[in-house]
Amino acid sequence: MRVLFAGTPEPALPALRALLDSRHEVVAVLTRPDARSGRGRRLEASPVARLAEEAGVEVLRPEKVRDPEFLARLTEIAPDCCPIVAYGGLIPKPALDVPRHGWVNLHFSLLPAWRGAAPVQQSVLHGDEITGASTFLLEEGLDTGPVFGTVTDEIRRTDTSGDLLARLAESGARLLAATLDAIEDGTARPVPQPADGVSLAPKLTATDARVDWTAPALRVDRLVRACTPAPGAWTVLPGRDGEEDLRVKIFPVTALPGTCDVPPGRIVQDSRGLTVGTGSGHTVRLGDVQPQGKRRMAAADWARGLRLTGDETFV
Repeated sequence: MRVLFAGTPEPALPALRALLDSRHEVVAVLTRPDARSGRGRRLEASPVARLAEEAGVEVLRPEKVRDPEFLARLTEIAPDCCPIVAYGGLIPKPALDVPRHGWVNLHFSLLPAWRGAAPVQQSVLHGDEITGASTFLLEEGLDTGPVFGTVTDEIRRTDTSGDLLARLAESGARLLAATLDAIEDGTARPVPQPADGVSLAPKLTATDARVDWTAPALRVDRLVRACTPAPGAWTVLPGRDGEEDLRVKIFPVTALPGTCDVPPGRIVQDSRGLTVGTGSGHTVRLGDVQPQGKRRMAAADWARGLRLTGDETFV
């Protein structure tokens, strides 16, 4: 089939690579417009755009998919099917109606669970044991279309959102290619999603990512892993002697067994680094941290320069 691939960030790359290596012809790529990035705030093409250009594939970067110029070009290209992975924008009905086999979305959850922008983050945050990826026929509703196929994956105890998404991007790429094969062969049988088991996956914001040390240690652990690498979990160390408060980025922690009388947020230094009290009476050991304006470092290295007095508490 002639396909137009839609995607933007790095997790969409395995799927694009799989389709470039498949029996299908990728005739064009739809991606988000170039965005400013880095310290210099220079305009940079998306990862999908860069890969497509390397492969010699036409790249389309409309501000909105409903732009008449894009819809005209889509109609002119006349793709048989439009696979889409993490594009980052809504596809309106005039565009949905162009390919005869529709738009096939690769979504990183077992639908109807975690419909929305951040299924991997939410599955880690909520302590799911099993997740996966689904291919489904895109409709105007939010991830509501009939499902072609799924793959499953176990969420490991130390998985961050980044770890899990990297695995699902690879297995999902194979699923997407197989789904397009089945569509072309006439063997695909999309199944309507059940009405039960629907959950929504809104994107985690920087506000959501602030650590609440009064929460149980397990919740703190899940929040930090869910927010790694983005938006990044964080906390605040109040300033001493008139100093400004210090914002500190927190990387994955280790929840320690056994209860203790350390108050929530209280920082304790020992021979192995730093532990912090939580609301469940358990402590968590900090791994890496990144104080505002500084590089990422081991918590133990940061502690050596802190000159802790024993009463410091994250808030």
